[in-house]
This record gives sequence, structure tokens and C-alpha cells, in this order.
Amino acid sequence: MVLDTAVQRQLTGPEAELALLQQAERYMPGGVNTSLRRIQPPLVIASAQGASFTDIQGQRYIDYHAAFGPIILGHNYPAVVRRVNEILQREDLCGVGVAPLEVAVAQKIVECIPSAEKTLLCNSGSEATYHAIRVARAYTGRPKLIKFQGCYHGWHDYACRNIISAPERVGQRDPASAGMLDAAIDATLVCRFNDLNDVAETLQRHHGEVAAIILEPIPHNIGCVLPAQGFLEGLRSMASQAGSLLIFDEVITGFRHGLGGFQQICGVLPDLTTVGKSIANGFPMAAVCGRAEILDHFATRQGGDVFFAGTFNGHPVNCAAALATLELLQDGQVHRHLFALGERMRQGLRGILQRLKIPAIVAGYGSIFLTYFMPERPIRDYSDLLHNDAERFIRYRRELMKRGIFKIPLNLKRCQISFSHTVEDIDRTLQASEDVLKQLD
Repeated sequence: MVLDTAVQRQLTGPEAELALLQQAERYMPGGVNTSLRRIQPPLVIASAQGASFTDIQGQRYIDYHAAFGPIILGHNYPAVVRRVNEILQREDLCGVGVAPLEVAVAQKIVECIPSAEKTLLCNSGSEATYHAIRVARAYTGRPKLIKFQGCYHGWHDYACRNIISAPERVGQRDPASAGMLDAAIDATLVCRFNDLNDVAETLQRHHGEVAAIILEPIPHNIGCVLPAQGFLEGLRSMASQAGSLLIFDEVITGFRHGLGGFQQICGVLPDLTTVGKSIANGFPMAAVCGRAEILDHFATRQGGDVFFAGTFNGHPVNCAAALATLELLQDGQVHRHLFALGERMRQGLRGILQRLKIPAIVAGYGSIFLTYFMPERPIRDYSDLLHNDAERFIRYRRELMKRGIFKIPLNLKRCQISFSHTVEDIDRTLQASEDVLKQLD
């Protein structure tokens, strides 16, 4: 029996959590609105502030999940909330023309992202990659797409295949969902990350058919696999020679690794870039940007032949949050703090694992970190991560939850540090990690 809201308010602790979970199951399939929110043990979140959130039972967690990455400053960060509250007093969605805030955000993105000459705003990373792939096909007149095993580019049919594949599905046709169109699945070609020969052979087999190569410049959807020296440069050269576009999906790396995204760090400029997540510190904002001659194909311009629409695109609340966030990132203080804490965490974890003689690899970049439970080895692509002990990976994180440390207990998922985290948070986490690792079988 599902308890109504009035009854729930009279309950506390486990009873309140159970009541809400039952009600969620009653009205939402599985009780969650995104499949990856369904975890064990289940959580009912009551509040979030700074570097932590609190569940309905009053348990506070230091949060390294960061909502899969958007929370770069911290939950309910005052400067962002203040800017959002200000705009709510004078402006909501009119859905026609353009508003000053949209122009300001677009200008910031173009100023920040090295390859961006123009940009269009949308609401999620999946939308941004969908638009990028569609405009690439229109611009080149070609149907096919190259992606990489383990990279995730959203829920749409265009690229939703061969992500976290079962071992027997690696190198095989592995759509991530029922209901996908066969034509879309088969138009998406899958290569091995860090393998230029594989890309070259694929381009040769499908000569004149590949509209674009899309990738996460660092595949963070499987933790952190760094590009080998020369790999991104090689892709840039191959794409140009083949007449294909190069798309960097910087939905995760953009703004979190630096104001100019990873492309500024590596010095490789794609034709199109998608950004999202950290752009607005948790508010639903994303964008596709790149060369003007490509962006001008969108029907937002008179004569454009690629449809682009969305009622909530450029929403004033999201734009206000994005402006506040990007302004705070400009002086470099946030990234210096994030990178310093990230390095402290990674070095601390490595020291613990060495002392305890546990075979594991601590990976990460900047504010991102995670521990793969596998013997030390080079990690070049998804296949190398099949050696990770998934059961141990998840059990480790569940035990940390009991100690008030939250790293989402799903295999291969990364952890993120926010500007609100402190040295004390990192050191407390390291102590909890050592306590758990000592007890794991």
C-alpha cells in the first residue's frame, strides 16, 4: 500500500524512506526518472549543500558523484543560486525572439572553447550530440558515424551502442536499448580507442561514407582512459584527409578540466564540440558549437537546412546559472583547487593500496578519480577494463556509503570533486577508504 504525502510527513527515518520508495514505484517505472539512479542500497535525497547531500534518514554523505559531473562548484552554490533568484524576479520563458542572457552565454562559450566560432544552446548532452551528428551528416552528405567502444554520447539511436558492453559483446553489434532502428545502429561504426590503425582501416572500408568521428577526448563514461600520445592528433589528420568531421564530446571534460575544455589542453581542434554538465553547476544546460560554416546549416538561420528547435533552449534560469558558473571559473582559482584536491586523493589512494598490497589502479585526471580493482597494466581502451573486478568495485563503494562517503555504486563510474570539497573532506575519505579496504576480502 502506498502512503500519501500527509502520512509520510508523520514518519521519520527508515519508515519515511520506505514510504517514499513505495510511492515512487507506484507512479514511476522502477521508482526513478533515470535508469542509472536505480542503485542498491536505494536512496531518498532530502537536501544538498556544498560538498554533501543528506538522505531522508538524516545521513549526510560527502558527495563524489556530483550528479554524474555537473556539480563543479558545489550543491546550491550561493553565487549561482543568487543569480538564478535574481532572474526569477523579472524574467521567465517567453519562447520567442532572443533574450540578453542567451546572447551572453553564447558569447562566453565562443570565447572559452578554442574551436567555437558559433554556438547553439540546448538542455542536455544527449540533445547536443544528436544535433552535432545530424548537422555533420547534412554538411558532408554522408550517412555513417565512427564512435569508440566505451564512449557514451547520449540515449538517442545515433550513437547508443557499444558502451559498457559485456565481454562477449565487445567488437560485436551491441545496441544499448530495445526499440532502436537497425539502420541507425548499423550506420554507427565502432572502433577501439587509442587505435589509429583500427580507425584508418574503418575509414578505408567505408570510403566516402563517414560523416564524422565522435569521441570523448577522455572516455570518462568508463572512468578515465587517457588518450595516448598522438592519438587525438592522428584522428584530426585522418578526419581531414577523409573529408569527415571530427566531433569532441566534451559534455564531461568541457569546463571541468579547464575553461577551454580538453581541446585547449591537448591542442587539437575539432570541427564540432558538445558541452554540458559543468557549464551551469547542475542546471539543465548544454550546447553544440564549432565552425561557423557548419553551424550555419541549422534552421535557426534563414535558409538553414538542419532543423533545430526546443521550447526550453536558452531558458533564462539555465542561462543565469551558466553565466554565474562560467564567471567563477574564469580566474583559474576553481580549477587550481580541483586539480590539487584530485591529486591529493589519487596519491593518497595509491599509498593506501601499496601499503595494503592490494592489486588496483588509481586513475583520473584533474578533479576526477576512481580505483579499478585489477593488476597494474596499461589502460588504453575498454577491453583493458574487462579485467576490473566489478563485484569488488561495487562492494567497496557500498561499504563507503555506510561511512558517509558517496561514490555511486555502479561499475566503472568515475568520481568527481567540487570546489566546495576541502582538504579535510579528502583526508576523511582516505581514512574511510583505508578502513574499508582493510576489511574487503
